[in-house]
Amino acid sequence: MPLHFVSWSLTQFQSFLLIAMRVSPILFMMPLLGSRNLPVLLKAGLTMVVSLILLPVVQVDPSLFSSDPLGFVFFLASEMMIGFFLGLSVKLVFAAAQFAGELIGFQMGLSMANVVDPQSGVDTPLMGQWHYLVGLLIFLAIDGHHWFFRALSQSFHHLPPGGFHLKAGLYQHLLALTGRMFVVAVKMAAPVMAVLTFTQIALGMVAKTVPQVHVLIISFPLTIGLGLVFLGFTIELFVPYLGKLFDESGRGLGMTLLPLMRK
Repeated sequence: MPLHFVSWSLTQFQSFLLIAMRVSPILFMMPLLGSRNLPVLLKAGLTMVVSLILLPVVQVDPSLFSSDPLGFVFFLASEMMIGFFLGLSVKLVFAAAQFAGELIGFQMGLSMANVVDPQSGVDTPLMGQWHYLVGLLIFLAIDGHHWFFRALSQSFHHLPPGGFHLKAGLYQHLLALTGRMFVVAVKMAAPVMAVLTFTQIALGMVAKTVPQVHVLIISFPLTIGLGLVFLGFTIELFVPYLGKLFDESGRGLGMTLLPLMRK
């Protein structure tokens, strides 16, 4: 396949556009690469490189190309939707980790301490950002980014260009993934939240039995200290749990999500 654009035929250029439309949403939503700190030109260049690598591999039926420009635009939009759904399904796992940190931070009394999230560029609670970064490190340590590219390559086999179709099962699956996000967040935050809840109960009992103790002054450093200590104890549980979630998400892209978009 020639790499010089000037020597391409119209069919080759249209095939390249179709592949790029599916690749770009995934790369722009991929953790780490989706950060606003990375230049847009870098992301666009990586999209072109990955699309060129996939171009000789992906078989595109030229009969699917519409002679009408508006019809071809809708064709490109359907490919972009496929990439968007693939990226969103994994993005929800990181949202669950971040939400778990926000729950813990609220229980510790750190909900007022916000930092700027480099991924989204908005203010994020401190513990939520910490959980997100831990999840990102685990994602890179277990080569989760390789699953992205593998799922991207397999998506063209399971769902060829032009095969996208909206189904009711797709909406139900995305709703189930969104609901699971809250379940995962509660499971990750449950150990620390349980300890802090019992701590608040104990402080309430002390305030009733020994009124001379200034519980309000004691509670802030105590809850923050206990929260950090037990958060350190639970870090070793994050690796197998998040690794299992990422593995299920990577396998579920081709086995569960893509069949729901096929005609």
